[in-house]
Amino acid sequence: MLLSTQTAHLSTRLGDAEAVKTLCEAGFDALDFSMFYFQNPDYPLMKDGYQGYVKNLRDIASGYGVIFNQAHAPFPSYIEDNDAYNKLTFQQIVRSMEVASILGATMIIVHPFYTVDTSAMKQKNIDFYNSLKPYCEQYNLKIALENMWGWDAANQKIIPNVCSRGQQFAEYVDALDSRYFTACLDLGHCGLVGDNAPDMIRALGHDRLKALHVHDNDDIHDMHTAPYFGKMDWAAITAALAEIQYDGELTFESDNFYLPLPTDVLSSAAKFLHDIGRSLIKSIENAK
Repeated sequence: MLLSTQTAHLSTRLGDAEAVKTLCEAGFDALDFSMFYFQNPDYPLMKDGYQGYVKNLRDIASGYGVIFNQAHAPFPSYIEDNDAYNKLTFQQIVRSMEVASILGATMIIVHPFYTVDTSAMKQKNIDFYNSLKPYCEQYNLKIALENMWGWDAANQKIIPNVCSRGQQFAEYVDALDSRYFTACLDLGHCGLVGDNAPDMIRALGHDRLKALHVHDNDDIHDMHTAPYFGKMDWAAITAALAEIQYDGELTFESDNFYLPLPTDVLSSAAKFLHDIGRSLIKSIENAK
């Protein structure tokens, strides 16, 4: 099983190229390229020559024998009653798919979206994803849906949203063409909505679940910290992944772990996160 991690926070702190170098030197097999910053006019992917910029990142990783296994598109993917935002964001998602393809990734995470009229929510999402299908074909990519959570402002707490429960998530994936769409289970989001990660792993099963976002939390806040720094049951999670014969990568989305750290220890922190990942993979493989 390949060990991967997102580039997000280290790219913000160090720049994309230095982030890629740091994570490669930490020992990761693969990288998840984070594309969260399209609203910033100085974002390199919005400028002329972005293809060359991206090829340079691919070449840096390749020099270490590291691949880009997946990428993360900008989000929110869609906002109700905001046509200007939705038109621009659709273009940015397509650009992110092109970038993922240049990097050599085979999968990109594109978030589903919540609608106030929940009776129409599934069909609106299915129509949205199907509108991206031609770009999956063009760029030889699969799109992975992700389980989401919502926010109850009145009670100041996280609540279920779209694809938050295992059965609903499975129904969304099953409604799409499996040649182009799959599931990325965000393990940390599961417990925040009253479900749990092992049950969601089993609900999705081997054929649907092909990607992970791995991080920990306290079952209350979406902390995105390193495993074993929260309350999640990693023995149960790794056992469930082994049970379904999970055959994707283990990809960290634990970048808040880096937030309080000074820049001069980021490389050591990345190596520590890498070591946690190797331990989790060992647990999965030993349980199979």
